[in-house]
Amino acid sequence: MARLDGKVALISGGARGQGATEALLFAREGAKVVIGDLLDDEGQQIEAQIAELGGDASYVHLDVSSTADWDAAVQTALDRYGRLDILVNNAGILGRRTGIEDTTLEQWDAILDVNAKGVFLGTKAAIPALRDAGGGSIVNISSVAGLIGSKNGIPAYQASKGAVRLLTKSTAIQHASDNIRCNSVHPGMIITEMTRETLAIPEMRDFYDQNIPLGRLGTVDDIANGVLFLASDDSSFVTGSELVIDGGLVAQ
Repeated sequence: MARLDGKVALISGGARGQGATEALLFAREGAKVVIGDLLDDEGQQIEAQIAELGGDASYVHLDVSSTADWDAAVQTALDRYGRLDILVNNAGILGRRTGIEDTTLEQWDAILDVNAKGVFLGTKAAIPALRDAGGGSIVNISSVAGLIGSKNGIPAYQASKGAVRLLTKSTAIQHASDNIRCNSVHPGMIITEMTRETLAIPEMRDFYDQNIPLGRLGTVDDIANGVLFLASDDSSFVTGSELVIDGGLVAQ
């Protein structure tokens, strides 16, 4: 039996990269998947790819900073599949690499709107549907940047991912009685479209090459497999936790 048979999942930022990998994996594991993103062409391609593989997916246009878009995405799951069991708050942006003094208010707001407010709005929109389904799982994609400070980090990004970490714990505690679990995933340096610019900086690439104990960068599959565990009933006694997937970087 597939690990997500009978489940319906909504994944934000599901049109490419890590989110697309999660959508494809969930579909292979038996879930019906609602893919939300701003990248309409790419999202529709993932929907078609899942259908070609024998799965069932629906793409919806989703600006995660919009309450109306979140409500519509959740309603799509209910209208097409009758329920919602899993929410993956995957959408995120990195932003420009600037220090605190050089970060503008516009840059700060843009990152927090997607990475923090987007998770809040998605969680708020999904909870009634998850409750009606008898419970479910929320998986929030944070980062190792939400656990530790960094001299070369992006302050707004780190603040947003720290917010995700603690919102996850609040959600887990407040909705345990609804049988809704909520956990955060904290990737290290993963090879994706979003990290390509960072990895193109020689000193940044050298840092990760020299400081990841397992000796390699992470892949989108590394993260998707962790998300699958938290989304599935295999993690039925796991809530409010932090799954760090970073090759041992922050364990040092």
